[in-house]
Amino acid sequence: MTVALPRNMSELRAAITADPSATLLGGGTDLMVEVNLHGRRPGSIIGLRRVDELSRWSSDGRTVRIGAGVPWGEMEVGEIARLVPALAEAARTVGSPQIRAAGTLGGNLGTCSPAGDGLPVLAALDASIEIDGPTGRRTTPLTGFMTGPKRNDLLPGELIVAVDFPVVDGWQGYAKVGTRNAMVIATASCCLVRDAGRGTWAVALGAVGPTILRCAEAEAFLAAEIPAARPTTPSDAVAREFARLVSSASRPIDDHRSTADYRRHAVGVLARRLLERSCR
Repeated sequence: MTVALPRNMSELRAAITADPSATLLGGGTDLMVEVNLHGRRPGSIIGLRRVDELSRWSSDGRTVRIGAGVPWGEMEVGEIARLVPALAEAARTVGSPQIRAAGTLGGNLGTCSPAGDGLPVLAALDASIEIDGPTGRRTTPLTGFMTGPKRNDLLPGELIVAVDFPVVDGWQGYAKVGTRNAMVIATASCCLVRDAGRGTWAVALGAVGPTILRCAEAEAFLAAEIPAARPTTPSDAVAREFARLVSSASRPIDDHRSTADYRRHAVGVLARRLLERSCR
């Protein structure tokens, strides 16, 4: 196969224009599984690691912008972890240290698996995706970007540039369960965000539906029962009802990693635990 290694966005756009069918390669942690285990044979590759714009992140204190090529290892500690602790928690669950050093947020979005660890966090934070294409750049909310299991709305010749989301004044957390304690694909996952500034709650679920799911009814229930700006310890009745609403919002399936019934139960348990932590 042929391999192109552009050094900036201009060279990257030229490479994609010259070979629209080329496979874009970031960290390769998803692609190489397809190559090694499932017989995928890309005709040509465009490597993204040398494109500086994709590998940078920034914040003005109100918003955070993370380039599609920023690796998970950079998100699990340091300033990103301080600004977006739920994303750091999700990053720490992504495979081994070697995988976190190579795998990227853009790869999570490009693969668009409902079990992607970073995606419930982005959904709960109302993230927007910046996309570069032949006709220029556009942005789309994450909720519109994912169209199904491992499907997104990228058009031919387009690529993910960055993710943007607000810095939240309040608590946020992420949790997941899997078939073992580490280096595991999520059987069920949940992100909870308490935005004290806006007085809102956000709940997003992973691995329990065809896309990442927001739990609007559970969010409205929490907003009515517990002030986001001045949270109080939830009563047992409130915690149980919140867990029930989260479970009922899920749309899981039976597969080789879990049953639908277990997934439905698990997201309720995860949501309740996150709620209790958020009000301490």
